[in-house]
Order: sequence, then structure tokens, then C-alpha cells
Amino acid sequence: MSARFVQPSVIPGFRLALGFTVFYLAVIVLIPLAALIWRASDLGLPAITSLALEPRTLAALQLSFVTSFLAALFNVPFGLLVAWVLVRYRFPGRRLLDATIDLPFALPTAVAGIALTALYAPNGWIGQLFAAAGIKIAFTPVGVWLALVFVSLPFIVRTVQPVLDDLDREVEEASATLGAGRLRTVAKVILPALLPAILTGFALAFARSVGEYGSVIFIAGNIPYVSEIAPLLIVIKLEEYDYAGATAVATIMLAVSFAMLLMINLVQSWSRRRFGRV
Repeated sequence: MSARFVQPSVIPGFRLALGFTVFYLAVIVLIPLAALIWRASDLGLPAITSLALEPRTLAALQLSFVTSFLAALFNVPFGLLVAWVLVRYRFPGRRLLDATIDLPFALPTAVAGIALTALYAPNGWIGQLFAAAGIKIAFTPVGVWLALVFVSLPFIVRTVQPVLDDLDREVEEASATLGAGRLRTVAKVILPALLPAILTGFALAFARSVGEYGSVIFIAGNIPYVSEIAPLLIVIKLEEYDYAGATAVATIMLAVSFAMLLMINLVQSWSRRRFGRV
């Protein structure tokens, strides 16, 4: 009986690949985060709690996390619609539209912030139309939300698009032959198959929005208690040599972000077990 031929792996060995992976992850991610936690431990829990309960800190954290959540949530249906159009239809300019989705990835965030501010400021092309009705967009939380929507949209589209592309259309046809209407087919066939990808895109969009800085500071106005985001507050505290305050805010952002991403990943894992992949 001849021995079965096993094709060698492209990567030279599991142990070497795993060792490099762990080393790279430790140097790039784990050690910096461990240094932050170690620095925060020197402050002590009472000091961190006291710094976190400062009204200005609470306002900045609330603005960052609430607007990030709302921006990611807003991008879910619109990102799904954009991905659907790119996958299911062929039309002139499709490749150009597909490339445009990646602009927030390639565009410097400061450039995006300046462009959004120029458009939505009270004297901007779009902002002056709202200003005439007494609505102010730039230099308010609405402007912060708008910037976060801009930078986080590609995460939803690029996460859902390949899954939608692999979705077998015969399942939709079978649903139609069984008498299901379009809405029922979408609700019972398409969305369950896309749910894990949607949750993944939502988590990535939320994480990207929480840490966004460059595109927000220009359109936010950076008014304390109104439109000041948590990353900017960290920079301000560092410029004031308040390293304890900056460490406390950063530690709180790390803890809350990790908790929310863990919860989203648990829901995503449940959805994969519940609905599976088509």
C-alpha cells in the first residue's frame, strides 16, 4: 500500500509560522496595550474612576461612543444597498463607483475633514441651505456623526460584498417557486445568510469610528461638553502634561471598546451557529 502523498505547505512549518505570528502580534498589539494598562495600574482604580467621572470626560466619551454607534448603525442598510447594487447589477461606471467606495481608506483623514467642513459649514455649499432653515451641521455633534459615516461606510460594503457575491441565486429562485414574495425572500433567505458579515462590518465600522481623529476635529468645532471627542481630549491632556488624565481616558476607551466588540463578536458567533453560511 503506497503512502499517501501530502503536498507541502507554502508556509514553512506550523511552529515557525505560529511563533512568528505570536511574536508579531505581541510587538505590534499586545505590548503597547499592556504598557497602557500597566501605566493605568499605577494610578489606581479610585483615581481612574475620579478622572472618568469628570463632566468633560463623560461628555467626550459619550459623544465618541454614541456617534460611533449611530454612524455604524446608519451605514448598515446603506452599505448593504451599495453592496447589492455592485454585486447584482452591471451598468456603465460600475467599476468607477466600486473604486470610489475605497476613497475613505486612501484619502488622508485631514483632507476628508477639511472637505466636509467646507461643504457643511454655515457658509458652505450644503451647509448654507440648512443654515437658511436654522439647522447647523458643522461644529455640532451632527457634524461629528457625518464625518464618522464617511470614514466607516467602506467597512460595511467590503465585508458584505464578497459574501453576497458567493450567495447562490438558486436559493432565491427556489424561494420564489415556493410562493415567497420578494420581501419574504429577503427576510428569510438573504438576510440570515448575510447576518454574520453584516455584524462583522458593523463591528469594524464601530471600531474605526471610535478611534477616528483627523476627519472629525475640523468639522466638530471641538467645543467642550458639546462637540469634543475623546481622542481629542487625550491629545489636549497630553499637551497640558496631564499624563494621568490622558492615560485614564485612554484606558476607559480601551475597556469600553473591548467590551462592545466582545459582545458584537459573541452575537456574530451565535448568528453563525444559528443561521450558518449559504
